[in-house]
Amino acid sequence: MSGNISQDFSHQSLEQGGQVASQLPLVEELTPYPDVEQIFLEFAGDDSLLLLESARQTSSQGQFSYLMCNPLTRIQIQNTHYSADPFESFRDVYTKIFVESIPGLPPFQGGFAGLLSYELGQSWENFARASHDEFQLPDLAVGFYDWVIAWDHNQHRAWLIVQGFDQSLQTQDINLAAERLKSLKTRIDSSNFNQQDQLAALSQSAFLHANKLSLDQLSPVYPVERNEEILSNFSKTQFLNQIEKIIEYIYAGDIFQANFSQRLLSRSTGHPAELYLNLRSKNAAPFAGYFGWDDWAVVSASPERFLNVSHQEVETRPIKGTRRRKFMPEADLLTRDELRESEKDHAENVMIVDLLRNDLSRVCKPGSIRVPHLCEVETYETVQHLVSEVRGQLKPGKTVWDLLAASFPGGSITGAPKVRSMEIIAELEPTVRGPYCGSLFYAGLNGEFDSNILIRTFTVRNGWIQFPVGGGIIAQSHPRLEYEETLHKAAGMITALQK
Repeated sequence: MSGNISQDFSHQSLEQGGQVASQLPLVEELTPYPDVEQIFLEFAGDDSLLLLESARQTSSQGQFSYLMCNPLTRIQIQNTHYSADPFESFRDVYTKIFVESIPGLPPFQGGFAGLLSYELGQSWENFARASHDEFQLPDLAVGFYDWVIAWDHNQHRAWLIVQGFDQSLQTQDINLAAERLKSLKTRIDSSNFNQQDQLAALSQSAFLHANKLSLDQLSPVYPVERNEEILSNFSKTQFLNQIEKIIEYIYAGDIFQANFSQRLLSRSTGHPAELYLNLRSKNAAPFAGYFGWDDWAVVSASPERFLNVSHQEVETRPIKGTRRRKFMPEADLLTRDELRESEKDHAENVMIVDLLRNDLSRVCKPGSIRVPHLCEVETYETVQHLVSEVRGQLKPGKTVWDLLAASFPGGSITGAPKVRSMEIIAELEPTVRGPYCGSLFYAGLNGEFDSNILIRTFTVRNGWIQFPVGGGIIAQSHPRLEYEETLHKAAGMITALQK
C-alpha cells in the first residue's frame, strides 16, 4: 500500500493564492482569510468534527489550527485491555502510506486524528479501572481525515488541503480529490456565516435529543462548596481524606507524587459547539480543541502539549505548578515570582521532567534527550503555570505509535513512579477519567504528529457536562490548599458554562 508523492512546491508558488497544483494533494488557499469560529460553526453539525485550535495565538505555541470532519473511516475501541495494541488496525496503513509535506503549509495535511482517553493506558500498564463508568466514553476514537482546513495564524493565511484517497485507503485519485475540493469550497463560499442562524440550526441537532441520565443514575455526587449548581464525585471532606491517603502512600515509600482529581458535573442544555465558543472566548489556550463523535463531544481549552514529533524530533512540555491570576498587575507579578521560587512546585515539576525523560528514553536515541527549558512561568487568562520542555530524537525504525506506547498517558497527569501512581488513582478516584487526562492528536501522512493533554476540558454526554480538575500531590502538600487549587483551575471553565 502506498500513497502518491506530492510535488515539492516552493514558497513562491504558495504566495500566488488559489489552487497550488494539479498533483496530489490538491491545495487551495481560502481568501479572504477565514475566521476559525465561522468555519467551525459551519461544520459543527457534521460527522466526527475535529477542531484542533491554537485559540491563544499570542503564545509561541499558537501558530496553527486545523478543522476536519466526515472521515473516510472511523476506529473505536470501547474498553481496551492489558497487552492489547490499540493502534493495530491502522498502524500498518499509517506506516505504508507516506505523502511528503508541501513546504510553506501548516504541518498537518491530512491523516489519522482523534481521541485517546486516559484509560487507554491500560493497553500498556496493568492497572484497574475506577469503579464507576456511567457515561461509557470509548478509550479510543480515531478517524482517517482525507481533507483538512489549515490556518497559519502568524501569516494570517488558510488553506483547504485534499489528499484524494478512496474509501479503502489504498490509492489516491485526483478526480476524487477535485470533487471533494470543489464541494467543500462551494459550501464555504455559499455560507452566510451568521452566528445566530448557525447556532439556531445546531439547536435542532439530534445531539440534543440523545438519552439523558437522571441524577440517581450517576455515581454518588455532592454539591460543590460556594457553587451548589456544580456537583462533584467527592464531598470536600472525602477529597481531603483521599489526599491524606496519598500522602501516607508517599511516606510509606510507594510513590513520590500522584496527580489526584475530582470530577465536576453540570447539566447540559445547549449544543456543545456553543460551549466551545464560550470557553475559547473566556479561557483561550494554545492546545484547545473540539471533537464531536456520535452523541458525545470533548470541549477543551488545554494549555499543555503532550507530544510533538517533527522530522523524528520529539518534544513534550509538562505543566506542574499553578497559581491563580490576580486582578492587580503588581499582585500578579508577585504571584508569578512566588510560583517561580516555590520549592514545592519546582520539585514537583522536576520530578515529572525526570519521569518523561525516562519514558522518552525507551524510544529515543541514547544521548539525544535534553531539557532546553526547566520550570519557566507561562501566563494564561485565569492562572499561571510552571512549564518545562523535554526533547529527544526517535531511534531509527521507531514510530509515533511506539512513542505513545512508551509514554501514554502523560506523566504530568499521573505521578511518579508512573504505574504505582496510576494504581493509586484508580483506587482513590471513584469514577473513570475518560477523555480527561487523555489526548486529542493528529498523525499526518507526512510523519508529523502533535497532541495535547486534555486538562481544562469538558466532556458532554447524556445531558451532563463533566469537567474534572486536579493537581499533583507530594509529601509537602496541604490537603485544603490542594482542594482550593482544583477550584481555581475550574474557575475559567465554570465561567464558560454561563451563557
